[in-house]
Amino acid sequence: SSITYIDEGSGPKTLLFIHGLAGYALSWKKNIDVLRQHYRCIAIDLPGNGLSDRTNRTYSIQFFAETVYELIEKLQLQDVCLVGHSMGGQIAMTAILNHANCAEELILCASAGFEKFSVFEKTMYQTTLHMASMFTSDESSLRQVTENSFYQNQTQAEEMIKDLIAIMRTHPLKEYRKMIEDCILGMVNEPVHEQLHHILQPTLIIYGEQDAFIPNKLIHHISTQQLAEEATNKMRAATLEIIPYCGHFAQWEKAEEVNKYILEFLKNN
Repeated sequence: SSITYIDEGSGPKTLLFIHGLAGYALSWKKNIDVLRQHYRCIAIDLPGNGLSDRTNRTYSIQFFAETVYELIEKLQLQDVCLVGHSMGGQIAMTAILNHANCAEELILCASAGFEKFSVFEKTMYQTTLHMASMFTSDESSLRQVTENSFYQNQTQAEEMIKDLIAIMRTHPLKEYRKMIEDCILGMVNEPVHEQLHHILQPTLIIYGEQDAFIPNKLIHHISTQQLAEEATNKMRAATLEIIPYCGHFAQWEKAEEVNKYILEFLKNN
């Protein structure tokens, strides 16, 4: 299947960026603009997303993780740092758990995968999923979800919303909806919280303090910071940065801070 990706800049290291649910490669634009001056930056459109192939299949975190690994192999990338946002973070961790040598470092931005879901919570989550207007694939809900990913100044999401709506319009609705549902079920059913101690790579974890999506506020009544601290402590070599006045789309809403943390982290590792 054909994968679309952005490939810019050069340097001793390659940063491989993985977007989140219903996202696309350009959600890393504000980061690549700066980081490509120091490193090679590759941002992937995951299968079923962006401009990549959409041959109808079952999507899962494992499937996406293998796609990322195959890209690393195919492009013969050396000294890779995986950078994942939200679901992309869960995919990055899964890729490393499956192929320990595929990356030297890991950067997780508002990552999914740290939450525990009981059987009851999974059922509840799946039921709300089928009913939630939030995930019906209409344009107003896509707009709403994207805007809710920011803590303030929603107007900065405008460009992204336009792109994502244009991408959505090119999909058969039923297939697009199925892809979204598969991804959400993957996030719930393929968590990584039990295996975090197996990740030995130096890891930078970044969250916006006002993240509205992680943890899932309907089910888990803990703060983003608490969840992030617990995960950081389970990993061998992880550092945590919490950005105040910032929502789920940290790398866009607070691009300057995120870029600064990434550059510092890479310089020191």
